[in-house]
Amino acid sequence: MADVSAPVFSIIVPLFNEQFAVAGTIVDIRDYFEQRGESYEVLLVDNASTDATRGHAEPLLDGERIRLLVNDANRGKGYSVRRGMLEARGEIRLHCDADCAPSLASLPRMLELLEENELVVGSRLAPGAQLGQRQTLPRRFVGRGFQQVCRAILNEPTRDLFCGFKLWRGDAATDVFERITLDGWTYDAEAIAMARALGYRVAETGIVWTDREGSRLQMSRILIPVIRELLAAKENVRAEGERSDSGGGGR
Repeated sequence: MADVSAPVFSIIVPLFNEQFAVAGTIVDIRDYFEQRGESYEVLLVDNASTDATRGHAEPLLDGERIRLLVNDANRGKGYSVRRGMLEARGEIRLHCDADCAPSLASLPRMLELLEENELVVGSRLAPGAQLGQRQTLPRRFVGRGFQQVCRAILNEPTRDLFCGFKLWRGDAATDVFERITLDGWTYDAEAIAMARALGYRVAETGIVWTDREGSRLQMSRILIPVIRELLAAKENVRAEGERSDSGGGGR
């Protein structure tokens, strides 16, 4: 039986050391969905931040529409998003990074695409993307090369696997996030590939996006571990896809 009290939208925001961004992001999300006039909930998932993230968020919590979930240890961005997606109740679920407020301008187009798809991937690389502040050219070059490696491993056509703005139908999100295994930031790639393997329709659309300055990731240090993770994820996606085809779930 459907939960008649379930909101239309669930917005999942993973957090780690976001003391300077979190309050503004909460206000921007709250104001945007208040203006839409549809029911919503915001699930902030704090990945054991070591700064004042929680202290800045707590004055804006109301225990119902805006809630804070706190991981007992740093378990990774993938763990945080999965936790939020599986605790969410919304018919439509938006993964929105802590710096995603400018991308809310792209939500109407993504909602149109969701009418014919179960997952809409916001993209910095697809036609129609409107980019504000951008990373330096060397970082963009390395980043796009890395995306190509990930796409090749998973045989995934999506151009931008890792943009932090994705829109899901609730039932598809539950099905996918119950099956994926990666806890780190590469979970995005596994989730998109899993959605396809289970027969869900995936669209990609260019969005409004502003990059942050700097990066917390050094590709030269993470490349080999990430390749190992994605090879394991590829096997999981294959196995779950086969199980779905044989009547064990999916569409």
